[in-house]
Amino acid sequence: MTTAMEDPLELFYFQHDEQTICGQPVSPITESFDVNYPSVVDRFFTRYYYFKGEVPYQVLYHSNRICLICLAPDHPALGQGISSVTFDVGNVDRSQNVVKGKAKRGGMILQAESTLALLTSESGETYKIPSCIRGKLVEVNTAVVEDPKLLEQLPEGAGYFAILLPKIENCDAIKASLLTQEQYEERLKTKKEAGDT
Repeated sequence: MTTAMEDPLELFYFQHDEQTICGQPVSPITESFDVNYPSVVDRFFTRYYYFKGEVPYQVLYHSNRICLICLAPDHPALGQGISSVTFDVGNVDRSQNVVKGKAKRGGMILQAESTLALLTSESGETYKIPSCIRGKLVEVNTAVVEDPKLLEQLPEGAGYFAILLPKIENCDAIKASLLTQEQYEERLKTKKEAGDT
């Protein structure tokens, strides 16, 4: 005779207790749960894209000017598997960047083509990750050095390489130099159609 195992977490499961406030019944909070609630990226960031040759990168642009540099969803390394990431780009180690204070003094100033990191795929191909925008390097994500697979596993925005802060006067020019979500999708569609013929 087998007995069902008791769930050790059962005590912590939500159980609605009937409540009334001002004569009105209060519905359980679980009824207002929305599966399609927008993600953090959808709510707070604007997606832009940068191409280095034919390889796409994503720039998540926050309303406070902070930019997250990520792999675009169609980056070839995501299909090949990511083997390693390093911020030591030869002449400088970007992970040694130190900023201080509200103005982020001491941060490295990077150009759009500056190499931010080196990514090696499981097929042995090496990608020089560009900064994508001109700005001050605020932080690098050292977690992706320790576990490169995070770039494949984390949700959009969490698997970033670095945080950059552009100057206020450069923001409009930076946005104009990048592709919007619609332009990016159009470019991918054109590339796919050209490859099909």
